[in-house]
Amino acid sequence: MSDEMIERESMEFDVVIVGGGPSGLAAAIRLMQLAQKNGRELSVCVVEKGSEIGAHILSGAVMEPRALNELIPDWKEKGAPLNTEAKDDQFLILKEHGSVKMPTPPQMNNHGNYIVSLGNVVRWLGEQAEELGAEVYPGFAAAEVLYHEDGSVKGIATGDMGLQKDGTPGPNHEPGVELHAKYTIFAEGVRGSLTKSVSEKFNLREGVDPQTFGIGIKELWEIDPAKHKQGSITHTAGWPLDSDTYGGSFLYHLEDNQVAVGFVVGLDYKNPYLSPFEEFQRFKTHPDIRPTFEGGRRVSYGARAINEGGLQSIPKLTFPGGAIVGCSAGFLNVPKIKGSHTAMKSGMLAAEAAFDALGNEEAPANGMDSYATAIKKSWVYKELHKVRNIRPSFAWGFWAGLIYSGIDTYLFMGHAPWTFHHHSDHTQLKKAAKCKKIDYPKPDGEVTFDRNSSVFLSGTNHEEGQPSHLTLKDDSVPVNVNLADYDGPEARFCPAGVYEFVADEEAADSGTMKLQINSQNCVHCKTCDIKDPTQNINWVVPEGGGGPNYPNM
Repeated sequence: MSDEMIERESMEFDVVIVGGGPSGLAAAIRLMQLAQKNGRELSVCVVEKGSEIGAHILSGAVMEPRALNELIPDWKEKGAPLNTEAKDDQFLILKEHGSVKMPTPPQMNNHGNYIVSLGNVVRWLGEQAEELGAEVYPGFAAAEVLYHEDGSVKGIATGDMGLQKDGTPGPNHEPGVELHAKYTIFAEGVRGSLTKSVSEKFNLREGVDPQTFGIGIKELWEIDPAKHKQGSITHTAGWPLDSDTYGGSFLYHLEDNQVAVGFVVGLDYKNPYLSPFEEFQRFKTHPDIRPTFEGGRRVSYGARAINEGGLQSIPKLTFPGGAIVGCSAGFLNVPKIKGSHTAMKSGMLAAEAAFDALGNEEAPANGMDSYATAIKKSWVYKELHKVRNIRPSFAWGFWAGLIYSGIDTYLFMGHAPWTFHHHSDHTQLKKAAKCKKIDYPKPDGEVTFDRNSSVFLSGTNHEEGQPSHLTLKDDSVPVNVNLADYDGPEARFCPAGVYEFVADEEAADSGTMKLQINSQNCVHCKTCDIKDPTQNINWVVPEGGGGPNYPNM
C-alpha cells in the first residue's frame, strides 16, 4: 500500500528508542535519570516488537554487572534478578569419546559475575524505566523509518495490524502509528531490519569490516537435584564440530535446579550440509554432557544470532537524527561470550549524547556525534580493542586459532601491532558437490529432540493470515540457485523448520521442487537473513506481538 492510502496517527517525543532489550532500556533509564537530575521535562518512548518486555530476549547468560553498577548502583536493594553468583569455571576441549580439561582463558574468568535469565533482567529494567517516567510499549513492531525532507531521521512508524496475506487491509485492520522524535535510537538487537535500512541509507558500514555472526541455540532444563551445582559454569569447544568450524557450548547452573545449555556455531561455516540445530543435539550426547540431562526435563528452547565481528565490524554509530546502540551495532565481546554489559553502556552513552543535544537549541540534526567519541573514550572500546584479533584468527582453523589466541592473550596482552579482518558469512558456503553430507542421528526424545517439538517450547506464535515477514527478493532463486548449487541449505541453517523444499504439485514436471516457508515457526533468530548464500531472503518485522514468548531465557 502507498503512504497516501494509510491514515496514521502520530505522536511526538523527544527520544524514541526502537527495541526493549538491555541497550534500549539502559538508554531510556539514563535519559530519565538525567532529566530528573537536571529538572527538565523529557518524553521518552520505547517500542518493543515482543508481546512483552523480555519475550524475545535470549542469551546464555553470564552477566558482568559493570554497566548495571554504573546505571543503578543500588540494583540489589531494588530487587534486580541477579540471584546466582558465578562460582567455578571449567573449559573443556571435547573429543568424540572424551575430553581434555584446559586452563580457563582469562576472558572466561567469571569471578564477580552472575548467571541470569537475561529475559528476566530485561523485564526488571523495563519496570525501572517506567517508574522513572519512560513510556514503554511492548507488542508494537517498528516497521518503517520516517525521514524529514532534508533526509534526517524523523522517527519510526509501527506496523499495520490486521493485514491479509496479500498485504491488503482485512476486516480488523488497524494502521500503524507514527512516532516522531528529535532523536531516534535503534536498539533492535542483532541484524535489526530498520538498522539495516538506516545503515544502507547513510552508508554507515563504509570503511569497516563486514559483520560476522554466530547462531546461538539454547535450551533451559530442570535437572535432577543431585546433579545440580548452582553457580557452576562449563564451556566447551571441539566435538562435534570439525576443526574448520568455529563454535562451542555452555552449561550454566542457575538456581532452582535449572541448567541453561547452549551451542554456538559461527555462521562462516563452509559445508552447506551442516545443521547448527543438529550439531547442538549431537553435542548433548557426549559422554561428559549427557549425564547432566538424563532424568531431567526440557523446559524451553530458542535461538538467536549473535554478533562476532568485534571492534573492526562496528559501523559509524550516528546519523542525522539518531544513533545505533547495543547488538544493533555489534558490541559483543566474543572471547568473553558477553555483550549485555557493553550493550548497556553503549545505550547509556547514547542517552547522555542525546540529552546534551536536546539541551542545545543550536545542535545540528546529527547532534549525537559526541556518542561515537564517548564510545572511543570508554571501557567498552578498550575491552573490545584488546580482544579484536581472537575471533578472526579462527579463520585459520580451530587449532591455529587456539594457539594464536593464547599468544595474543599472554604474550601481546591484546596489544599486537596488527588487526585481523573479517569476511561476510554468506560468501563462505562451498558448493554441495565439493562437500560431504553429514549423517545426524535421530532424536531419542530423552536428551535430543526434533525441531517441531523444540519450537513448541519457544511459545512461538504469529497471527494467521498476515503477510509473511520472510520475504524473497526473487522467488526463483531458492530452487534455481540455492537448491541446485548448495542442496538447499536454508532447510538446515534454520533452527525452527521454517524452510522446506517440497514437491511443486502445480508444476508440469512431477520432479519440480519449490521452497515452502513456514513463517509461523519463525523464532526471529535472523540466521536466514545472514547465511543465505544469495542474500535473497530479507527478514522484516511481522505484526507486533508475534514470534517467540521466551520464559526465563
